[in-house]
Amino acid sequence: MKAKKILYTLALAVIAITAFSSCKNEKKQNTEEVAINENIEANNTETISENAAVGYKIGDEATDFKLKDVTGKMVSLSDYKDAKGFIVVFTCNTCPFAVASEERIVALDNEFKPKGYPVIAINPNNPIVQEDDTYELMQAKAKEAGFTFPYLFDDSQTVYAKYGATKTPHVYLLQKEDGKNIVKYIGAIDDNVKNAAAVKDRFLANAVNELLEGKEVSVKETKAIGCSVKQ
Repeated sequence: MKAKKILYTLALAVIAITAFSSCKNEKKQNTEEVAINENIEANNTETISENAAVGYKIGDEATDFKLKDVTGKMVSLSDYKDAKGFIVVFTCNTCPFAVASEERIVALDNEFKPKGYPVIAINPNNPIVQEDDTYELMQAKAKEAGFTFPYLFDDSQTVYAKYGATKTPHVYLLQKEDGKNIVKYIGAIDDNVKNAAAVKDRFLANAVNELLEGKEVSVKETKAIGCSVKQ
């Protein structure tokens, strides 16, 4: 009888220890899950915060860059000592919207470079993702399309990200003010990216002309229509 009582007591002890261990493990697991969820939430919040902060707004100062031209020369905005500002166009070899805009971009450079606003074209695409946007094919494109402006390769994909460009083409009009390049217009070249003959409103050209006349840009932002930047 005494032996049975001892065995019964031992059994209760084993059950209690097992239950305590299980409860402890479950609590630990819950704590770990909470920590993981908090970490995920923190990362998501950080990502949202970073995305919200990315990209220039009207009135921001655009920092200078140094990128490789199709001629092999490194080009910076600071190279243009006499420029009044810049027409920075993010474009590429392959996007149909970018291809449809090539003649217009050349025309813009011919129209406004003599007036102090040269075109600077930048290819933001990752050639691993878009294989027809390699540096070598950029060189061929510049020759074939008769580019009269630098066609730069954003191989690190840092410049387009800093600007906040999302499309090709995507335009940023800068004006020099007290040694700084200030963003004055962001968006589309005009109101018909597909058909130059059907254009009714030349958003970018209008903005440059207003700056040349000493006026404030009346239409500061429009929606850029084109292909997404290939990351």
